[in-house]
Amino acid sequence: MTTTLRPIEPLQQEADGTRSRRYQVCVNSRPVGAVRLGTSAVFGDAVAQVRDLWIDEADRRRGRATVAALAAEEVARVWGCRRIEATVPADAEAALRLAEGLGYTLRNRNMEKRLDGDAPGLPAGSRARPMTPAEFEAWREVDAEEYAREWIARGVSEDEALAKSRREQRQVLPDGIATAGMEFHVLEHAGERAGVLWLSLGAGEGEAAYVYQVRTEPAVRGRGHGRALMRLAEGRAVGAGRRVLGLNVFAGNDAAERLYASLGYRTTLHHLYKPLP
Repeated sequence: MTTTLRPIEPLQQEADGTRSRRYQVCVNSRPVGAVRLGTSAVFGDAVAQVRDLWIDEADRRRGRATVAALAAEEVARVWGCRRIEATVPADAEAALRLAEGLGYTLRNRNMEKRLDGDAPGLPAGSRARPMTPAEFEAWREVDAEEYAREWIARGVSEDEALAKSRREQRQVLPDGIATAGMEFHVLEHAGERAGVLWLSLGAGEGEAAYVYQVRTEPAVRGRGHGRALMRLAEGRAVGAGRRVLGLNVFAGNDAAERLYASLGYRTTLHHLYKPLP
């Protein structure tokens, strides 16, 4: 039997500048599923995304999804893409196994925790204060470079990574430290600076809060300050009426993953990528 992709719409030009197209997955011309392939709003036409892939229940466990995913890679190559990405929900174990079997590498994942309404306090000897405007200007340069390095380490070119980092910072912080819904805190312990928290409380009641950054000072790492910063984030979120706190963690950051797991955070999405030689 032959599994192929059949276009079912013209190439779509999206409002955000990306392009996409839907395909039927066919076995000997019989439709058994669908694939939607697009390009990245972040990295442009050089990066493809498998936005959706499904196979009818009666045709699963026969390798149809594997062949369809490989055919999508061929389409991406024709488009001129150098990488392909996929996002897999945490509960889609079969899809995650498929991606890993096809050579996709985990880049980062989203995690979240439901907050029970109790605002945890800081440990003895620690206190938090708002970041000053002068500290913010120094911090934002370091943040942009560190964030870019995370992407460079995971297959993104230096130019792409730096452009992505600075673009996202401008988009997320249009008014700098005064951007609505954003909070920047400095953690001090025994009178010395121990770390920084960047927290979003969202614009509306009931929205999830989000930790953009927890960063401890290199000289005092391994002393529980990361946990204290997360306690600060949870306390601020609860105080603002938020019941869910989300975050992102890059693959390979084992210390952060252990910390978040110990605090009760659970993975919601896996983000994977694969070079296209």
